[in-house]
Amino acid sequence: MATDELAQKLQRRLLLEESGPEPAPGGEEAAEGWAPGPAGQEEEGRSSMLASADSELGAKLSRRQDINEGMAQPRQAKVFNPYTEFKEFSRRQIKDMEQMFRLYDSGKDGYIDLMELKLMMEKLGAPQTHLGLKNMIKEVDEDFDGKLSFREFLLIFHKAAAGELEEDSGLMTLAKLSEIDVSTEGVKGAKNFFEAKVQALSSASKFEAEIKAEQDERKREEEEKKHRRAAFRELKSAFSQ
Repeated sequence: MATDELAQKLQRRLLLEESGPEPAPGGEEAAEGWAPGPAGQEEEGRSSMLASADSELGAKLSRRQDINEGMAQPRQAKVFNPYTEFKEFSRRQIKDMEQMFRLYDSGKDGYIDLMELKLMMEKLGAPQTHLGLKNMIKEVDEDFDGKLSFREFLLIFHKAAAGELEEDSGLMTLAKLSEIDVSTEGVKGAKNFFEAKVQALSSASKFEAEIKAEQDERKREEEEKKHRRAAFRELKSAFSQ
């Protein structure tokens, strides 16, 4: 097991440290005026690196033990808000992207892996080679885990809207075939400060309007449900008489 290996490495290092450093040449009297030469300095640097490695191994071993005993504290993950991070897209656009992401996240683990991306590109009518799929993931894989999180999926459309993708790349093909309009709606390209401010205010108003539209839609759906329930009760009452 990895834990046993870490423990053995740590134990060997502790034994080496307990054996003590080599004595200075010429005995104790010479040791007072002795300064390490290049070899000694190299040895000191090596000792420093080993000490750092020991500390890291010890921390990993300690956390692994805490995990095994159920005492490990969960690590705080950075909160991701797509609406504040990707302001160039409207709420409707981001919801469309989220719907597409969930559609192809067949494992329901919050990621699109290589095989799921392969299926997506085939469904979109643009199948890719194994190497092509790996390159697609690599271009936006910020945490190097070999799969796409929702944030990394949004990066595809962000890069497409910003013109940062090659025209014939797999990611650009995905963005084009997704049927999601990725035209930018922010303040990019404004001629001066006043135009930028007007566009920013317009974007904020549009954002609020979209939220209100969603709230109105939910209210309308609730009203329809109430009417259907009331009609059903009346019909049931009529049959029971």
